[in-house]
Amino acid sequence: MLDVFFTVDVEVWCDGWDGIDAKFPSAFQRYVYGPTSRGNYGLPYQLYQLREHGLTGVFFVESLFSTRFGPDPLAEIIGLIQKHGHEIQLHLHTEWVDESRQPLLDSIAGKKQFLRYFSLDEQTILIQAGAKLIELAGAPIVKAFRAGSFGFNRDTLHALARNRITFDSSYNASMFGRDSGVSPGVMLVEPAECEDVYEYPMTVFRSSARSLRHVQLTACSYGEMEGLLWQALESGRKAFVILSHNFELLNGGMNRPDDIVVTRFRKLCSFLDRHRDCFHVRGFNGLVPDLACSQPAPLVSPVWKTGLRMLEQGIRRGFN
Repeated sequence: MLDVFFTVDVEVWCDGWDGIDAKFPSAFQRYVYGPTSRGNYGLPYQLYQLREHGLTGVFFVESLFSTRFGPDPLAEIIGLIQKHGHEIQLHLHTEWVDESRQPLLDSIAGKKQFLRYFSLDEQTILIQAGAKLIELAGAPIVKAFRAGSFGFNRDTLHALARNRITFDSSYNASMFGRDSGVSPGVMLVEPAECEDVYEYPMTVFRSSARSLRHVQLTACSYGEMEGLLWQALESGRKAFVILSHNFELLNGGMNRPDDIVVTRFRKLCSFLDRHRDCFHVRGFNGLVPDLACSQPAPLVSPVWKTGLRMLEQGIRRGFN
C-alpha cells in the first residue's frame, strides 16, 4: 500500500500589486470559485470531485492575504473545505508581508518573494501568525506546512519545530530543494526526518530530457501520473505527493475550464478510487511517519509518455 497525498495550494492573487483593494473582490471570486459560462471550476469543483470519489485532499491554505483583506474571505475558504470533509494545512506566500495592514515583523524592507529570505526568528513569527489565522478562521490546529513556491530552507524546519508543526512538504528537488540546506548532498524523494520535522518531499521524476519534473496536475499527463504511481508502488516507495492549485482547472485567462486538465483530474480521481487497495489517499492528520531507510533515485517516465505529454501541452497552449 502506497500513501498518496493529493495536495492543493490554495491562493488568491490580484494579478499585480497596484490597486489591490479594488481588485480583490473579483480576484477572490475568480481564484476561489472559478466562474465560467459552463459553471464553476475553482475550489468547490475540486472539493466535490474528491469527495464524490471518496478521496481525502490536503489543502494548504495561504493565510497571510487576510492580513490585508480581513478574516472573512479566509473563513469562507476554510468553510468550503470543511464542508466537504478535507484536510486544512498551512501555506505561506511572503509577498503579502509588506501588504499587511498591521506589521507582521518589526522591520520590513520591501517585498521578499520567498520564506527563505527571512531569518529564523522572522520565519518563526510568520509561521506562527499564519497558523493562528487559519485557526481563528475555524480550522483545527495546523500539523503540516508548505512554503510558497517551495522557497524554504533549513531554518524553515527549525521554525516549524518551534511552532510544533510536525510535517513539512516544501522540499522539491526540481525547485530550491537541493540548495535548501536540508539533507545536503542527498536528494530527498522520500519521507525523512530533519530538525525534529518530518519532510514529505514533492514526488519528482526524470523525463526524456533527463531533467527533474515534479508531479503536478498541469505539468504531467494522466498517463505519466498513472505510470509513476504504479512504478512507485512496485518499487516500495513510502509516499507519493501530487501538487495542484485551486485555480488549475481554468485556462490561462481564467474564463473557461481547461478541458484537458479537468479530464486529467477526473481520470486521476477515478483511478485512485478504483485502486484504493493499492493506494491510500490520505492527509497528514493522524499520520504515523513511515520513513525510508535510504533515498532512492527519482522515478523515470518513458520517452513515449513524455512525447505524448508534450503534444497534449501543445494542444492546451493552442486552446488557452
